[in-house]
Amino acid sequence: MDIRDLLLKDVMIMDMHATTKDEAIDELVHKYAEQGIINDEALYKQDIIKREAESTTGIGDGIAMPHAKDKAVNRATVMFAKSKAGVDFNALDGQPVHLFFMIAAPEGANNTHLAALAALSSLLIDPELVAKLKNAQSPEEVQQLFGDAQAAKEEKEAKDAAAKAEKEAAAASTTTDEKRPYLVGVTACPNGIAHTYMAEAALIKAGEAAGVDIKIETNGSEGVKHLLTADEIARADGVVIAADKKVKMARFDGKHLVNRPVTDGINKADQLVQEALSGKAPVYHDADGGAADDDEGGSANGSVWGEVYKDLMNGISHMLPFVVGGGILMALSFIIEQFVGSKSLAFTFFNQAGNMAFAFMVPVLAGYIAESIGDRPALMPGFVGGFMATVYTGAYGGVYTASITANAKSPAGFLGGLAAGFLAGYITVWMKKWTKNMPQSLDGMKPMLIFPILGLLIIAALMFFVVNPIFSVINAWITHFLNSMGTGNAVLLGLVLGGMMSIDMGGPFNKAAYVFATGAFTATGHGNLMAAVMAGGMVPPLATAIATAFWPKKFTDDERKAGISNWLLGISFITEGAIPFATADPLHVIGSSVIGAAIAGGLTQLWGVAVPAPHGGLWVSLLATNIWGYIGATIIGAVIAGVILGLWKPAKASK
Repeated sequence: MDIRDLLLKDVMIMDMHATTKDEAIDELVHKYAEQGIINDEALYKQDIIKREAESTTGIGDGIAMPHAKDKAVNRATVMFAKSKAGVDFNALDGQPVHLFFMIAAPEGANNTHLAALAALSSLLIDPELVAKLKNAQSPEEVQQLFGDAQAAKEEKEAKDAAAKAEKEAAAASTTTDEKRPYLVGVTACPNGIAHTYMAEAALIKAGEAAGVDIKIETNGSEGVKHLLTADEIARADGVVIAADKKVKMARFDGKHLVNRPVTDGINKADQLVQEALSGKAPVYHDADGGAADDDEGGSANGSVWGEVYKDLMNGISHMLPFVVGGGILMALSFIIEQFVGSKSLAFTFFNQAGNMAFAFMVPVLAGYIAESIGDRPALMPGFVGGFMATVYTGAYGGVYTASITANAKSPAGFLGGLAAGFLAGYITVWMKKWTKNMPQSLDGMKPMLIFPILGLLIIAALMFFVVNPIFSVINAWITHFLNSMGTGNAVLLGLVLGGMMSIDMGGPFNKAAYVFATGAFTATGHGNLMAAVMAGGMVPPLATAIATAFWPKKFTDDERKAGISNWLLGISFITEGAIPFATADPLHVIGSSVIGAAIAGGLTQLWGVAVPAPHGGLWVSLLATNIWGYIGATIIGAVIAGVILGLWKPAKASK
């Protein structure tokens, strides 16, 4: 597919009016809507802003590549836009952006479109092309420049392929001293549309400049391309990973490896290549659970907390479907019970189905925390450890009940499951290290025999004799505290949890509050804290809906449209509806939302509200112990936050 088929002349903007990042996104997205490229301006803009929240797409050298792949896109398109004055787009190099390439990919984009988008992205590392684009005066000239660049690139690739074939043919007669250095690498980003392929092109170019043969595997939207073979990895002098998402790392065991974010692959390609060649890069050891032996902090995350958070989020993301699905079915069963009684088949079916799903919550949490740390061999010990945390209590010198039909008086519960997940993960890491020097002929026994048996024995012993006895006491104390908590303490806890739901709207604080409330719900059976976090989580989208309705002149057209959608998102407990507003104006949106959410959470506890469902927003109001208290707390918090936002937010500057 010709790149020029994506660069539509009618969509180009040769002289942008925007002077800020928000205005630039508004102008570009609105142009797409005008030309019929997208069918839902608010949704597409929301996904663009979400991508910007992950990391800026202002890649430096005056270029920005905002992009999104969603159902709002009618056809794959790349918009070229130019700003003569430049826009502060929070670019990585801190310089103004003059060239914009907004990429729109349909949700079901085929490989032809994705390959064309990847090819376009890779062309933009050519400084000569970028300089010519900055001086382009018409859409026709822009198309011609890209057409010429694509033709030159294809011609060069053909010559390189022929030269590579000649080198491989002569390799057998080449002495070791004469061989060129050889590197392999992997590039990947969350969306896999632009950065993945730009980093690939930049690394290949840097390798050529350094006299190095290099092969890069890409993990993009069209899947894995240029897959590295075991032979290629074995003969490589070093490995470069430029990725912002998980890639298969075990295959690089024993190699000097540089691990950096994908943006470094674009902007610091020369540095990464030289570091990988130097022999000073850390040696990657898979036996320690996926961390390099790095004395200089060579990992992309660079912190112990970053790794712990990643492992915890892996467990929580796998756990949430069980919590939400099981919790909603349980909530429906309680509604059914009010009409037909607890002995009806309908109540029994919904209640047991929900309870079955809910019973997997802690085992799944523990299993996938362990899997994140120790890979697949850690999954079984993690599941078993989490299961043990939920079904019985351990006591020194006593007999342990290992039957799921025996109800524990105080199991280790949610906290015990967290401990089981991390223990199982690091036990597996230890087993990999311990068995590393076993004869190669026994490698097949490790995953099939040694790891399962030894891992199960160790995690079972730890849960029996350490985790369950300790955490059952802690869990019992927390349960007693929550059950006997006075109104003052309950209100204070509600204030804190409600406020946390709005600090980052789906981020670590939000998840921590939600998980704490869910754990308390499973431990006590009372939904008072669930009421606090749901009321707090509904406030941000409702507050933005209120503010856009009553102070419309302080918001853009797209924000006003998003505000309408947020009425529904808010009452459905989808806090993320406020993210586009928070990204554009974090101080005023987050500040006002935290105040309103904290008040809402505190009021639910003051009025004795409990909701025995982990999700659903106002749709599960009928289940609340104090229906009007639940609805009232949410409305009061939302109105307070909305009024503060409307009054506090500065008026939008007229163009």
